[in-house]
Amino acid sequence: MDPLMVVAFLAFSSLVLLVYLLASGRHHRIAARLQDLSGKVRPPVPNTTVARFTQLALPKLGAPLTPTDEKERNRLKVRLLHAGLYGRQAIFIFLGVKAILMFAPLAAGVLAGLTGLMSFQNGLALGLFGSAFGMLGPNFWLDWMKGKRQSRLRRALPDALDMVVICLQGGLSLQGAFQRVAADIAMAHPELAAEMAINQREVHLGRSTGEALRQFSERCDIEEMRSLASVVLQSERLGASTAKAMHVYAETLRTKRLQRAEELAHTAGTKMLFPMLLCIFPAILLVVLGPAVFQLMELFSAMNG
Repeated sequence: MDPLMVVAFLAFSSLVLLVYLLASGRHHRIAARLQDLSGKVRPPVPNTTVARFTQLALPKLGAPLTPTDEKERNRLKVRLLHAGLYGRQAIFIFLGVKAILMFAPLAAGVLAGLTGLMSFQNGLALGLFGSAFGMLGPNFWLDWMKGKRQSRLRRALPDALDMVVICLQGGLSLQGAFQRVAADIAMAHPELAAEMAINQREVHLGRSTGEALRQFSERCDIEEMRSLASVVLQSERLGASTAKAMHVYAETLRTKRLQRAEELAHTAGTKMLFPMLLCIFPAILLVVLGPAVFQLMELFSAMNG
């Protein structure tokens, strides 16, 4: 059998499987969201083979890659927290996925070289390239997840603070205001609502609201949350009006959000320049200069003839 046909078949099969998994995952997310909106209790997650592999095999694969240095291990845990991965075994699962992405391409390249699908040198080179990508790719994915999560939290924070200010002006305490807002924004901003629920549990365990907000800022690594925690702590220590301080800070966040949106709008033209040069401009040149090139070729061929 032709090796190229085998490679093409495997690539096409992998593409079909990827599309199926993405479509089925989207269907499950839509069904879960509809169940949340309807108020029904979501059924437990089925104990599938993938779930068992994630819970049992991945932590065992990632355990040997766990950093022995306490500082390195804590730094990785903090990065996982910033990305929103709070599970107790998140570090082992992450390292397990990283181990698979590192060793699977190398094994596949060596196997392809030994079976004759390609030369052993090319298989080894492709395997090493895939292993390097598997070693660095999860770190870039983790940073990307952190950035997306921070963007969603920054977008949701001004609206939540406006609701907190309204609750405070209505007579609720700060703790009660956060609890009410966490329940109200759960549908529109689920991540911020989940973090505010964690804050409520920390307050119930004995921490003050300012200290709980400081822990929130450490979990998400957002400067706006650090400033909010400082505002609440200063209000608690000095006995100042928390409602007025929160109102002023909410206006500041709205102004920052508007400035950030204007900054992104101003940079849109620069970001579109390179795609236009690489994708649109060559096509325009081909359409405009194509007929002239054919006419010149016919003219030169007539002159040579």
